[in-house]
Amino acid sequence: MNRPVLLVIAHGSRDPRHAATVQALVRRAGALRPGLRVETAFLDFNLPSVTGVLDRLAAEGVRDVVALPLLLTRAFHAKADVPAVLRQAPPSLRIRQAEVLGPSPLLIAAVERRLYEAGLTPGDKSTTGVVLASAGSTDPEAIAVIAETARELRRTGWCSVRPAFASASLPRTEDAVLALRADGVRRVAVAPYVIARGRLPDRIAAGAAGADVLSDVLGPSPELAALLLERYTEAARPLSRVAAAG
Repeated sequence: MNRPVLLVIAHGSRDPRHAATVQALVRRAGALRPGLRVETAFLDFNLPSVTGVLDRLAAEGVRDVVALPLLLTRAFHAKADVPAVLRQAPPSLRIRQAEVLGPSPLLIAAVERRLYEAGLTPGDKSTTGVVLASAGSTDPEAIAVIAETARELRRTGWCSVRPAFASASLPRTEDAVLALRADGVRRVAVAPYVIARGRLPDRIAAGAAGADVLSDVLGPSPELAALLLERYTEAARPLSRVAAAG
């Protein structure tokens, strides 16, 4: 029995670094699951488009697709944009939308990996405060998830963790850095809680000017690649049962 195709749906950006990072992450995930067909599509700005990929898959005779939003929270794109574009798919396709990536312990591990790569060590946790800087959202559910992720990161041993946002929500990265300084935190690190480089991550980096450490975006980390496959497996089970019954 053929496995459902994994279609990773990214937002897209005019910044070429975004698409390059997405493609690197998708390649890493595909390498972890030989034989799994993995496709990438973008909601905006980049090609291929979601409708273009779905039309091609249908023309090739593909039946089952798991559509995975490459998003950290269930905000507007996951709740509205992705379902809307999937409704335009050819009727021959059976599509199941996977859950977004967050929350997950693998994301916490990816954040810590980037902090360690930026020069920190596990021994620095007790004296280091972290600003968990996300892109931002007006969706209360998404904001709550970021706040809970910050609490989960704090439970791993960092002396303090504050969420911050590059847009749409407050506080901004620079304000969270100042708040940690005001609390007497000895060392401040900014951890971008975003997948790929681009305009908003650049805004996070600018806001981190007063911090001691700035880590990289999550990018094609092994934890993110494994998480893509975890979400795929969760969503593929019902499609596999339907295919077996048919």
